[in-house]
Amino acid sequence: MSTAPQTLNLWQQLTQAHVNPFNGKCTTLPILNLRSQYARNFHLSWLGFWVAFLSWFAFSPLIPEAVKTDLQLTQAQIGNSNVVSLCATLLVRVIVGPLVDRYGPRKVMAGLLVIGAIPSGLAGTVHSAQGLYVVRFFIGILGGTFVPCLAWTTAFFDTRIVGRANALAGGWGNSGGGFTFMIMLALYDRLVAAGLSHHSAWRASFAIVPVPVLLITAAAILAFGTDHPAGRWSDRHGLPAARIHAGGRDAAAIEGEQDKLAHAAQFAQNHGDKEGTVAVPYGAALKEDKDNVQIEVDAVANGDLTTLDTAVNQPVTWRIAQEVMLSPLTWLPSLAYLTTFGYELAIDANLSNVLYGLYKSPSFGQTKSGYVAAIYGLMNVYSRPLGGYIGDLVYIRWGVPGKKYLTLALGALQGFMSLALGLYIDSRQHPSLAVVIAVFTILAVINEMGNGANFSLVPHCNPNSNGFMTGIVGALGNLGGVFFALIFRFQPLPYGKTFWIAGVLTIGVNALLVFVRVPRR
Repeated sequence: MSTAPQTLNLWQQLTQAHVNPFNGKCTTLPILNLRSQYARNFHLSWLGFWVAFLSWFAFSPLIPEAVKTDLQLTQAQIGNSNVVSLCATLLVRVIVGPLVDRYGPRKVMAGLLVIGAIPSGLAGTVHSAQGLYVVRFFIGILGGTFVPCLAWTTAFFDTRIVGRANALAGGWGNSGGGFTFMIMLALYDRLVAAGLSHHSAWRASFAIVPVPVLLITAAAILAFGTDHPAGRWSDRHGLPAARIHAGGRDAAAIEGEQDKLAHAAQFAQNHGDKEGTVAVPYGAALKEDKDNVQIEVDAVANGDLTTLDTAVNQPVTWRIAQEVMLSPLTWLPSLAYLTTFGYELAIDANLSNVLYGLYKSPSFGQTKSGYVAAIYGLMNVYSRPLGGYIGDLVYIRWGVPGKKYLTLALGALQGFMSLALGLYIDSRQHPSLAVVIAVFTILAVINEMGNGANFSLVPHCNPNSNGFMTGIVGALGNLGGVFFALIFRFQPLPYGKTFWIAGVLTIGVNALLVFVRVPRR
């Protein structure tokens, strides 16, 4: 039991789970310690989102040549199919948010993966543009996994670390878009080389990879994940933070809860069971390996509780929904995310096709354009976590306003980079592939850092409706994807025009959001 704040080195932060006993949330990020429920749930959250891309984005690398030729699609029909897929995800994210608040993120995540596996298995039955629209619409359900992914990490990680946890989970999950390009292209080329026709190879690819991986991951989530630090999702109201929230945050209530926690933590230190677990007898919660969990009684030593510290997910009612929807704090991250994640979705869906159109030659075909486009999604492995990490750093000094200005600054910078890329492409008859790759690589880092910074801000906005809030922000991100995809659809040529239009709009929206006020902590 720690009685004073500890300075942990990097190895300790990655292997030891230090728990704030008021809310049961982890104050470290022990991703290397799979014996800890915090690590297991973290990895299952991003993995569930990651595997969703194996089907959700599987068409994008195969459309420029294989699917387009087989189904005899026009460019307009390809654009329509991208929009349809994003529309489905938009609707699902709105619906999934309240489901997460009621049933918990673990069950919702597993359910989405199982449901999404069904249309994924039917992808090979498509024989027309209309059939493609239908299948991509229902596969778009898998995009809703983003909501339980981020709600899950928010439920398990404390204020001081939640930005990094959300950014890592979101970034690693989002990198599935880049890996999908490589996996599906490599599988398709291998099947063709093995003797399958182009007609059969892309259809078989869906049955071989997405379907079994989705079902296996759903089973792993149900078998190895947990709902909440308190245990079952229905037990979340038993933690001290929930009682303080329900009874008011006055000093007497906090002091009373802290006295109970000091005794509880001492009991846990002295009564580890034979298997070496530490059990805090408070709401039958916080069971972890004794050698890897520290009970931090000093977490609120000065009564310095934020709204996020005492927040507990509440089932969505009409009154709560109205309050959330009318709050400026809802629309600040939502509209910012519309410009950043929406932009990323549209780029992921269209970049391969744009590069194929710009540089098509005997030496630059579908496979090479897909591999180059995969760079954008792969940058999420570190760029989105970097945005969340910086968000946590600025929070220490400048609080929530620091996270707000970081998010908006990155969004505006993304807009300027997109504007520059578009103007460069349109100003040259044969734009250099090397320059285009360099610019969109830098653009990807800024864009994805903005997404990470945004979801370090989201937990501070309407924290008692975290699932609903995550669903709204995620849905607006998808709405942005639809919006930017429509620009690609109706402004296909010249290729640079879409980029500079998107850049101007992004700069304008983020500039307007500067005037929305946020709490200090």
